Amino acid sequence: MEVFNLTSSDPSTFILMGIPGLEPAHVWISIPFTMFYIISLLGNFMLLFVVGKEQTLHKPMYLLLCMLALVEIGTSTSIVPKALCIFWFNFKGITVSGCLTQMFFLHAGTMMHSAILVTMAFDRYVAICNPLRYATILTNARIANLGLVGLIRSVLFILPMPLLLSRQPFCATRIIPHTYCNHMAVAKMSCGDITVNRIYGLVAAFVVMGLDLMLIALSYSLILRSVLRISSKKAYQKALNTCTAHLIVMLISYPTGLLSTLTYWLGEGIAPHVHIMLANLYLLIPPMLNPIVYGVKNKELRDKVGKYTFKMCSH
Repeated sequence: MEVFNLTSSDPSTFILMGIPGLEPAHVWISIPFTMFYIISLLGNFMLLFVVGKEQTLHKPMYLLLCMLALVEIGTSTSIVPKALCIFWFNFKGITVSGCLTQMFFLHAGTMMHSAILVTMAFDRYVAICNPLRYATILTNARIANLGLVGLIRSVLFILPMPLLLSRQPFCATRIIPHTYCNHMAVAKMSCGDITVNRIYGLVAAFVVMGLDLMLIALSYSLILRSVLRISSKKAYQKALNTCTAHLIVMLISYPTGLLSTLTYWLGEGIAPHVHIMLANLYLLIPPMLNPIVYGVKNKELRDKVGKYTFKMCSH
């Protein structure tokens, strides 16, 4: 099986190596992978279930949380099952079409995740800076429309990546030193000119994400200016508390994502297994921690989750 996997020149198949250099430890590495994935699924599905069941939670903020949960379930599911097949059963083959499909869902999910974080920052800005107009500015329908805009943006920006690669001639050696089909990892398998792919990948990663970060920074600078004008200490603390969960989620998501991207583009001296571990943790840790962060920081959500957990345990 191993010899076949490493020498296969089937023109319709790529070979995903997993984590090069750490092959003997693949089974051990699969343990935290599986734990993170299961906790992520449980947390995000619980959030979706509770918000869906509770009429009082049918508000813009919780609708955004549901969008985030759906994206995180989709993004982590696009990579973890295949990675576990590599770790457990040494099933390293993936068809070219399967690889390009995985790449599309992975990168589109990442971009959609960023769009939702921008919308959440706008939600917090309106809640703190225009509280009296919050209900009229941010209706559930408007949040759904913003989510749709984010989805269309993700599809339009990411779709050219697999389409451009599908036109490339791939070399006989089709070994991808990764656990999943990352855009640049697949592009490097091509025997043709990948300049356009490189430039487009950089533009999509830094221009779009950079714009999102600028919008988030603008929202929070306006929030901070508004909060500093509050004279009541109690109101001041309440205003800050409404932003805490979102800030923590951003600090979990963006730095790990940017670090992973930068090590791929600039980290020639970084060991491949270090970069691949970082790339996987970026897609595993935020989906696991985000429902926990919101559950801990949001009393209304925490109480509802507690209610349903108690019901399930009592049965």
